[in-house]
Amino acid sequence: MIEAIIFILAYLLGSIPSGLIVGKLGYGIDIREHGSGNLGGTNTFRTLGVKAGLIVTSADILKGTLASALPTLFLNSELNPLLVGVFAVIGHTYPIFAKFKGGKAVATSAGLLLYSAPVMFITILAFFFIVLYITKYVSLSSMLAGVYGIIYSLFTKEIPLIIVISLLTIFVIYRHRANIKRIINKTEPKVKWL
Repeated sequence: MIEAIIFILAYLLGSIPSGLIVGKLGYGIDIREHGSGNLGGTNTFRTLGVKAGLIVTSADILKGTLASALPTLFLNSELNPLLVGVFAVIGHTYPIFAKFKGGKAVATSAGLLLYSAPVMFITILAFFFIVLYITKYVSLSSMLAGVYGIIYSLFTKEIPLIIVISLLTIFVIYRHRANIKRIINKTEPKVKWL
């Protein structure tokens, strides 16, 4: 019963639509009606600018971090924080508060790492920005950062981490399948602020 409550809370945390909230309250704009129509940080950057994008991305990361911390913060459960964090990722991607249409799982996935494997989070973040600086593609940088995360996790020899990172990376790539087609066709938008 306690475990079920933790998973539900994690999902609800993940379901908080940061992009929708920031867009409507701060700018009077529903970002689902602009750009890619996505509720994540990337579309917020493109639609509302750098400030809003940073706020939304940070909030989406923290959703994964707080969800992963739930077993320790409230109930001292033996549940693996990585597993609990996955429920926040599901909530972010399929949010009950936004008709189950959310982001692409990148920032919230990073958030669960910030709690469970902070050094790994920092190196993945650095890798992401290096690739972004070179390619100017957020989508490609996100996918390659996931692949880097898998490689990194293999050196830790921590089976739960390897499994979770591998599954999340596969999911992130799946969520970016339209971006992959645009990259191949050279129609994928590039960032202009870096």
